Amino acid sequence: MDDMEVDPKVEKDDLTNDEGVDTFLSELTNAIPGVDEAMSFAEMLKLVQTMDYSIIVFDTAPTGHTLRLLQFPSTLEKGLAKMMTLKNRFGGLLSQATRLFGLGDGFSEDAMLGKLEGMKDVIEQVNKQFKDPDLTTFVCVCIPEFLSLYETERLVQELAKFGIDAHNIIINQVLFDDEAVESKLLKARIRMQQKYITQFYMLYDDFHIIKLPLLPEEVCGVEALKNFSEDFTRPYQPSLTRGSIEELEQRVSLLRSQLKEAESELQRAKKGKEKA
Repeated sequence: MDDMEVDPKVEKDDLTNDEGVDTFLSELTNAIPGVDEAMSFAEMLKLVQTMDYSIIVFDTAPTGHTLRLLQFPSTLEKGLAKMMTLKNRFGGLLSQATRLFGLGDGFSEDAMLGKLEGMKDVIEQVNKQFKDPDLTTFVCVCIPEFLSLYETERLVQELAKFGIDAHNIIINQVLFDDEAVESKLLKARIRMQQKYITQFYMLYDDFHIIKLPLLPEEVCGVEALKNFSEDFTRPYQPSLTRGSIEELEQRVSLLRSQLKEAESELQRAKKGKEKA
């Protein structure tokens, strides 16, 4: 298993490094919504094509960034259409304007449009792969709270609109109902989470839903990852992780003591009733 962090700025610089075009095109692409995410994924696809992996996981940014990534080809296509209209209508005025902005004689509108067309082709290829359910699926990760439920619903609807497969939901940071919990705050949080977990199951009864526990520490290291990954393949059982044998023995001892006290109280009550 390997991991890789892609710098979208490097990829954008590669696309905008021609003399006379780089400054203007760089500023233009920076203003396009979703360009960072799109360039990141395109760069990753370029690299992994020469690698031998069975599964590639792309950790996307929050919902808004992901949706901008999906909308990027249509946004860029509309922008290109407008630029071509302006070029055809105003012709030489555009060249004069570019010189006015200090781009010089080396600037070429055709070169700039060619770069944008090339960028659009790359992102269209990315989106084509996104829409193939045999190659790509989205796994929605959320927490059992209202805003996360709302964002997940928005993401699932948008993915369906774009024709992208999504049938898995991971509910993270779940507090499981444990009889040993005495904190009123934790009990209140458990009740709150259960309310939204119920709503997740009602909304996505045809989805595969996995609940993962809130852990007391970070998941770091190979062994910790292996242990954590087991919760993806089988339902998490809080009863198996409530504590050590010593803690369980202490709970049993406490319960026995409470039982003896209850029996003594019952005997005293019976004797009092007989005397009466």
